[in-house]
Amino acid sequence: MKLAFISDIHGNANALEAVLEDIEQKRADKIFVLGDLCFRGPEPQRAYDLVQSLQTDVIKGNADEWVYRGVGMGEVPEAAYEIMNKERDWVVSQMGQNAVEALHRLPEEVKYEYGGIKIHGFHATPYSLFENVLPDSGNSKLKEKLMQEEADIYLYGHIHTPYIRTFGGKTVVNLGSVGLPFDGVPKASYAIVEIGENGFQVSIVRVTYDVGKTIKQFKNSDYPNKEKLIDILTRAKND
Repeated sequence: MKLAFISDIHGNANALEAVLEDIEQKRADKIFVLGDLCFRGPEPQRAYDLVQSLQTDVIKGNADEWVYRGVGMGEVPEAAYEIMNKERDWVVSQMGQNAVEALHRLPEEVKYEYGGIKIHGFHATPYSLFENVLPDSGNSKLKEKLMQEEADIYLYGHIHTPYIRTFGGKTVVNLGSVGLPFDGVPKASYAIVEIGENGFQVSIVRVTYDVGKTIKQFKNSDYPNKEKLIDILTRAKND
């Protein structure tokens, strides 16, 4: 059984198309989407439609909730609060109301089991859409924040920085980001879990796509914070 896990598309439909093509080439049996579909990209509705076409398990991220109700005070740095709400308003203006409401109704976790291997997927932590659990966190913090349910593999998104850690017989995986990576590699990122008769294997996949096309879409749009997003896309860093 080959499972693909994607997240943090952020309205970058070009990157999503490249990832879905790669997943098809790898003959994955099932795809899971762990949130943040539309916000902060030039094609929010098309990204949403591509995800819908998969007819698969999709859960909610913090940015999906923001699209529905706006960015809350204290959820981002104070200096970014106003501009991020302007970004949110632009995204909503590009989407149908049914899609916006559907984002709000998404579940917040997914559980899956195959061949005796239990998988727990969520966006940030099992109990928060917003908390950051970073790659350099100690094992005790990973256990406290991420391993609240019994599973063999825990997968999440949110921090846009892919990694794989195994300790205490458990494996933790961050998928990175399809549309807006922060690790300095300007390629889309996702994870593959392969489960066989004798165990499982987890890998991070990086996919090349036409970043320049997405940047050009931003430049040709009236997106409120496009210089910031173009910089992130160019450097694959948010600093």
